[in-house]
Amino acid sequence: MPFSDFLAALKDNPYFGAGFGLVGVGTALALARKSAQLGMVAFRRHYMITLEVPSKDKSYHWLLSWISHHAKSTQHLSVETSYLQHESGRISTKFDFVPSPGNHFIWYRNKWIRIERNREKQMIDLHTGTPWESVTFTAIGTNRDIFFNILQEARELALRQQEGKTIMYTAMGTEWRPFGFPRRRRPLTSVVLEEGISDKIVQDVKGFIDNPKWYSDRGIPYRRGYLLYGPPGCGKSSFITALAGELEYSICLMSLSDNSLSDDRLNHLLSVAPQQSIILLEDVDAAFVSRDLAKENPTAYQGFGRLTFSGLLNALDGVASTEARIVFMTTNHIDRLDPALIRPGRVDVKQFIGHCTRWQLTQMFQRFYPDQASSAAEEFADTALNAFEKISAAQVQGHFMMHKNDPQASIKNIHSLAA
Repeated sequence: MPFSDFLAALKDNPYFGAGFGLVGVGTALALARKSAQLGMVAFRRHYMITLEVPSKDKSYHWLLSWISHHAKSTQHLSVETSYLQHESGRISTKFDFVPSPGNHFIWYRNKWIRIERNREKQMIDLHTGTPWESVTFTAIGTNRDIFFNILQEARELALRQQEGKTIMYTAMGTEWRPFGFPRRRRPLTSVVLEEGISDKIVQDVKGFIDNPKWYSDRGIPYRRGYLLYGPPGCGKSSFITALAGELEYSICLMSLSDNSLSDDRLNHLLSVAPQQSIILLEDVDAAFVSRDLAKENPTAYQGFGRLTFSGLLNALDGVASTEARIVFMTTNHIDRLDPALIRPGRVDVKQFIGHCTRWQLTQMFQRFYPDQASSAAEEFADTALNAFEKISAAQVQGHFMMHKNDPQASIKNIHSLAA
């Protein structure tokens, strides 16, 4: 029977005309649609692989940068503004275009990959105020290696962008966030300490990093603590920054005077600190004083925030303290610190960083004026020490900056240097 005659017969059929035929056709279409949905679910479950990366994951921004390098043809873009520091120290603005929320397709290693960037407008990060986001990668096949390759490439791309720079982290809530833009690594030779001090600390840190098995074989917790103390402006913080550059480490800045810092939060932050990083606690005397001094002012010993002194001690060297950690503390007044805070196990190396000696002054002069003879450096050192009993490295550096193109003027005008 021709199809037209079949339709005509259906039209003349009283049951079909009464609506039963339409119900049947609708049911058949619904079953077909449901079957197609189930078939697609089964196909995705058995023949496709999916990777979801939330915005709170550390690799999220790596992947956004990776996507921007591969999704060249997409026309739906979002802008990300960053700052680029040049070798001269000049800062310029840099604009990067990344795929906007929605679906995008890229061709990667002979496969089409769908990338879906989702943004939850109803949920925001309470610390940054930005909406929660996620990126979902979908590819045909069941081999997970393709996602491992993408993550590895994204990581290597991020490392190349940070090559030669030191990243500063600061505590935001329960996690560490980059603070500002990555800084150019400071050469270790740019910080002139008393002869032998720099080499001593560098060798000790590198010995710790290179010998984790030595600690485990002897049952010693694998962590190291350092205390640099002395007058302000003598190079404590500058040396730590240069040391991080020498080790290719980042720096995690933590203020113990933060009113929101509690015992539990301090323990958590130390346990989730980025790998290959130095924990820096500056001016620890500002948070707690020794128990002897606290007898005159008990409130000072309790600190200014929710962090307790016993909580700090347990975080540094307690049962729950983490290992594979390097902690540097600085203070201008070591006499104000409680002996329990700087005992061995919590502070393994104590080093005094004082005012400039004759050797330091000559080395600093020769570094600022490399074309000058050593006799000029010695003349500057003798003149400076005769004029002032104590001179900090920051004062000398500021003096050199005033006469950066005239070494003889820096010698003649040393008396104008503020004590």
